[in-house]
Amino acid sequence: MGDAGYCAPFLRALPVTGAAVSTIGDLVAPETVCATDDVAARLDELQFDLREGPCWEALATRRPVLAPDLRRAPGASWPSFAHAAAGLPVASLFAFPLAIGPLNLGVIDLYSSQPVRLRDADTKRAAELAEDAGRLLLRDLLGRLDRKPGEDGDGGEFSRRRIHQATGAVIAQLGVTPEDAELVIRAHAFAHDMTMREVAEDILGWRLDFAAEGER
Repeated sequence: MGDAGYCAPFLRALPVTGAAVSTIGDLVAPETVCATDDVAARLDELQFDLREGPCWEALATRRPVLAPDLRRAPGASWPSFAHAAAGLPVASLFAFPLAIGPLNLGVIDLYSSQPVRLRDADTKRAAELAEDAGRLLLRDLLGRLDRKPGEDGDGGEFSRRRIHQATGAVIAQLGVTPEDAELVIRAHAFAHDMTMREVAEDILGWRLDFAAEGER
């Protein structure tokens, strides 16, 4: 279902039965990007319909949500989802946020039909894979846009130099790679209907600090 390339690495690396990647956040409306099976797709659908569940908690906290025994999960946090999911063959459920810098892009939901507890090494690996998936998702989202936020308008070499300087500033702000810093600038440009050059000028003029944005 969908682009299984997002989900497959998680199934290969972790002791889970299925996975689903969904977009939730700053750039697009909630949507299931891929699901490995009907159960994974239904888990996503329930959370979208009810507007609650592990994926929303992971998005809000920007931290993994681990429910090795779904029957004993904190139902007070998402009672409607816990009740609805009780009818599915799901014993364990895990959600990891997909984010780059301050940008919330989506969530990966992982489930197991049998009770399973992720080891620390598993959790660390899942977080690493979520970073990779978030990066891939952002590239794909920006690639689908009709309007290209990377267009700088007039300015030529000067314009690109300013973007390069702004990329360096974002690296310092967020501690990310140059590639991720440019993705953050491109995504901000799209989300605010700006060119990359305009965003670069805001960064270099101290009007935009992504580190401060992420703390709000």
